[in-house]
Amino acid sequence: MPPTAEIEGVTLTLAHPDELPLVWVGAPHLREQLLASWLVLQEGDVPLSPRIVGRPGVGKTTLGYSVATSLKREVYIVQCTMDTRPEDLIVTPVLQGDGRIAYHASGVVTAMIRGGVCILDEGNRMSEKSWASLAALLDMRRYVESVVAGIKIAAHPDFRLCVTMNDDASTFDLPEYIASRLKPVIEVGFPTRQEEEKILQIAVPFAPIALIAYVTDFLQKAHAQALPFTSRDGVHIVRYALKMSSVRSGSPEEHLLEAIESVLGDEGLAFIDSGTAPANTTASDIAFGSMAEVEDDDEDEDFEPEEDDEAPPDSR
Repeated sequence: MPPTAEIEGVTLTLAHPDELPLVWVGAPHLREQLLASWLVLQEGDVPLSPRIVGRPGVGKTTLGYSVATSLKREVYIVQCTMDTRPEDLIVTPVLQGDGRIAYHASGVVTAMIRGGVCILDEGNRMSEKSWASLAALLDMRRYVESVVAGIKIAAHPDFRLCVTMNDDASTFDLPEYIASRLKPVIEVGFPTRQEEEKILQIAVPFAPIALIAYVTDFLQKAHAQALPFTSRDGVHIVRYALKMSSVRSGSPEEHLLEAIESVLGDEGLAFIDSGTAPANTTASDIAFGSMAEVEDDDEDEDFEPEEDDEAPPDSR
């Protein structure tokens, strides 16, 4: 039976927490910023509800999930869309087979009741009407009201919330009264070469090291030109090249350009044709890593591996 909770005489069916194999590999200062946001220093203090912003695929949700699990909290990820309604964020009535109405708590409300962490994923895809239903939760009041169930639900002291937001064009502008509540703003940028290589290794541990290195070089050069290619794209490229090599003959490296075209489209090929890779690079070039041989000394210096002064960041 799913877990339940009784609030003001109304029984709520609770949501299940998310258990995902997400590992954050990145700058420690981003973890510190999120941890600091969620701290409660003394009685009367309340945790902050930060915005985690950045391009799609840079690891915003992974950052929130990793920090939440390090605190030994249940995590509830709520995917926001332009169709998300206020009741989707709080309590939804469900008609049972015997004609009774059951009340199902959202991931937000379940995290509030159980003292977990809620990650509102891609929050700036929601309308103002949906955000308005959470306004009281995001300030000192820390409660929500369900019109459907006729109850007020207070947040557990251990409840924490963060919101991830993409900076693409398919999103709404946040209402000012909501933006003022979602502070601080934590910006997640592109990873360093060392971090990106480790991200790909963790995501596709069975991939050849050479293939990982080639794709890492490609992504790092793209980051330097502010192209929207991310580690998530790199994972797709590596996986697709490996899968194609299993279907056809040849090594994964021989299918690398095809994988880049399939994952990134014309923009990926145009980036290669722009001089990032040698003009004679072909799909059969296992030396795709020869991008490092492009005759631009200044550009190459940007992608020298960093001195390993510190141990790589822990995988959490």
